[in-house]
Amino acid sequence: MHLSGHCVCASDPQFVEEKGIRAEDLVIGALESAFQECDEVIGRELEASGQVGGCTALVAVSLQGKLYVANAGDSRAILVRKDEVRPLSSEFTPETERQRIQQLAFVYPELLAGEFTRLEFPRRLKGDDLGQKVLFRDHHMRGWSYKCVEKSDLKYPLIHGQGRQARLLGTLAVSRGLGDHQLRVLDTNIQLKPFLLSVPQVTVLDVDQLELQEEDVVVMATDGLWDVLSNEQVAQLVRSFLPGNREDPHRFSELAQMLIHSTQGKDDGPTEGQVSYDDISVFVIPLHNQGQRSDGH
Repeated sequence: MHLSGHCVCASDPQFVEEKGIRAEDLVIGALESAFQECDEVIGRELEASGQVGGCTALVAVSLQGKLYVANAGDSRAILVRKDEVRPLSSEFTPETERQRIQQLAFVYPELLAGEFTRLEFPRRLKGDDLGQKVLFRDHHMRGWSYKCVEKSDLKYPLIHGQGRQARLLGTLAVSRGLGDHQLRVLDTNIQLKPFLLSVPQVTVLDVDQLELQEEDVVVMATDGLWDVLSNEQVAQLVRSFLPGNREDPHRFSELAQMLIHSTQGKDDGPTEGQVSYDDISVFVIPLHNQGQRSDGH
């Protein structure tokens, strides 16, 4: 089934009906496949050039009255309206994907090369903890339980740290992204790529169902912005800036610059002296008229 509704092969109509496949499912599948293919291309190019590296990816596609937001990593997109702030993505970090990562280490213990423990503990265990009861979590657990500390529990944790400080194999702060095919734990031959997913989570916003106003925007930004600004703080800055600059044709790009400047620790700013030292990319995308066009683009 094409987006137009035309049949691609003879068996489509019955299967589409049985499975309840919609046009948006094809767009979601295309985005998921594109991320996977892009990751494979990056891997080949990095190998050919002898380079290393990786990145997260956040993509927004406006198509046939819907906005598709695909995210792999810790960037974020939000919808800001006069009376609403709506998250359009979720961050993927070692903490948010703990069970998936632990499950992989359970099925393929050789990935840890005997150097790490897949179990999660409230803190890094030491020799004095041997034989003591401590809280722990494994791949099959959402809750916590107790166990007696064994020698194998003293190994470095597969996931260590809390919040923004959480690291996968002591190295990466994200659990999804593109690239990093050659990345290894420092001074070892342990690869991180098997634990990284390039598949995005895709959120669909039905723009046609919204009564859009001129100041309704989508804000997309890398983690450097969200390290110091909350969704609500960004929304407040958007609402305070746009109404007074309606005649400025560059107001959306200027708003993006203002958001970046707001992370630089000005005493009178919303971050109250907090500073982001990360590189920051910000897009501010106006939605007004997007849901009112009849050409399907």
